[in-house]
Amino acid sequence: MDFITSVIHNIPVLKNYFNEEKKQLSYTGRTNLECIAPLFQTVEETPQPIPTQIIGTVPSWIKGSFLRNGPGKFEFGEDKFNHWFDGMALMHKFTIENGNVTYMSRFLESDSYKTNHSENRIAVSEFGTTAMPDPCKSIFYRFLSRFEMPNPTDNGSINFMKYQNDYYVSTETNLMHKVNSDLLVTKEKVDWSKYVAVNGATAHPHYDPDGTTYNMGNSYGKQGTHYNIIKIPATGPETEGTLQGVQIVCCIPAKNTMRPSYYHSFGMTENYIIFVEQPIKINVLRILTSNLSGASIADSITWDPSCDTVFHVANKHTGELHPVTFHALPFGMFHQINAYEDKGCIVFDLCSLKDGKILSVYQLQNLHKAGQALDQVYNSAARSFPCRYVLPLNTDSNTPQDRNLISLSYTTATATNRADGTVWCTPESLYDTTMEEQGGLEFPAINYSKYNTKKYRYFYGCGFQHLIGSSLIKVDIQTKKLKIWQEEGFYPSEPVFVSSPDLKEEDSGVILSVVVTPHQEKSTFLLILDAKTFAEIGRAEVPVHMPYGFHGIFVDQGS
Repeated sequence: MDFITSVIHNIPVLKNYFNEEKKQLSYTGRTNLECIAPLFQTVEETPQPIPTQIIGTVPSWIKGSFLRNGPGKFEFGEDKFNHWFDGMALMHKFTIENGNVTYMSRFLESDSYKTNHSENRIAVSEFGTTAMPDPCKSIFYRFLSRFEMPNPTDNGSINFMKYQNDYYVSTETNLMHKVNSDLLVTKEKVDWSKYVAVNGATAHPHYDPDGTTYNMGNSYGKQGTHYNIIKIPATGPETEGTLQGVQIVCCIPAKNTMRPSYYHSFGMTENYIIFVEQPIKINVLRILTSNLSGASIADSITWDPSCDTVFHVANKHTGELHPVTFHALPFGMFHQINAYEDKGCIVFDLCSLKDGKILSVYQLQNLHKAGQALDQVYNSAARSFPCRYVLPLNTDSNTPQDRNLISLSYTTATATNRADGTVWCTPESLYDTTMEEQGGLEFPAINYSKYNTKKYRYFYGCGFQHLIGSSLIKVDIQTKKLKIWQEEGFYPSEPVFVSSPDLKEEDSGVILSVVVTPHQEKSTFLLILDAKTFAEIGRAEVPVHMPYGFHGIFVDQGS
């Protein structure tokens, strides 16, 4: 009887779930995908700025540096990396001023890069590649090395970020590097664990208007595994130096100490942090014994659909954890879009996957495939789609059950109090059928400086008609209509919004995106779109080819 009651109670949930499944089916069956292997091959760095060829115009008000990060070297000697995430970090910089654009790039001089280079082999383990013991060492030494704790990589290939007065590049370990953003010169290595008790941090921090920064990192110990909210104060006379004043403001205990959730980003409103404990699980024991077993970190991450997805909410000022947890059907998530507070609720928009198996898709052997083999990889992968969850904060043991707690007129998302004290949430889809044709959306972006933590109308992202971005998309949340930029044979990267100096509306500004191509006879370019109309304003063609990368930021001149 309890089972039947549960099914009846969750009919709206199941209906939404199966509707999403039905939508997902429309993405299978793509054929004749173009081979993109050249976008995941080693390139040379360009350490001195070189001019670009401008087609169209570059608005004169754009003055600053567009910094990008991503893998750029995929082998050392005879050793080849296994996963896209493993490639050595290559930092890119587009300098935009007076209608002109220059380009330069440099490899991050991380310890991982320098060690691999000096030994001419892969000597440091990465996300999907486990380093083998040095064959030149004795058999006894190689045997003992199997029992050593694996060292974290400092290959900061995911993103650029700013903490206090300094710019950093990082991956998701506890190690990151300061960089000179003018010359892309690698400075000192910084270890988070020297300042706070964490074993890593995301490459997607959030920023308050006053410069205060928030991030999240795991900790493992006798007290169990925790997800920690990290606060880095804005620069001031009392906080000069590296990460001075950093503190953990809240510890969220993991449901399973030895199998905590993987996470790539988190949500933030004016007063709260939202952490998504998802069914993408990390096998901690397997990582600790990886030198012995040969398993990589990627091998230690699995999808467990028997687990709910759980939203945890914490007050970012006091560190107080909200007593109610918000549950949803299992989904995978890498990137949040935006979050804000409205009438006692948190509105949380994110990109959702029907499962969390996507990490294995990005093995380099898959990205190098062609023909039918490539089609099969793409058709087996889950697509990512934007959706909205609403978390009602004014909920306690006295809240009525079996009644939608969301009173916001502009969303169809629901939340229902359950007998066990949790709140069950169903999402609203933030797209129409046009996005289904685009293969979903990832790498979301908003007008962050003006609308982060605020009610907003527009977001941007990459459409995925391939394993990587194949189009740029603007979404109007109110109408769910799209504007699309696309050009055959070209693959745009994460869009970055740059606000115009005379901002009049939310979408007054431009979108910057680096567009790459596997065709040697065609040029890579920096694309500039009018954020309102999504029409192309101009492009700056670069005379060198670039691999497909991850994330970046725009730094206004003088910032």
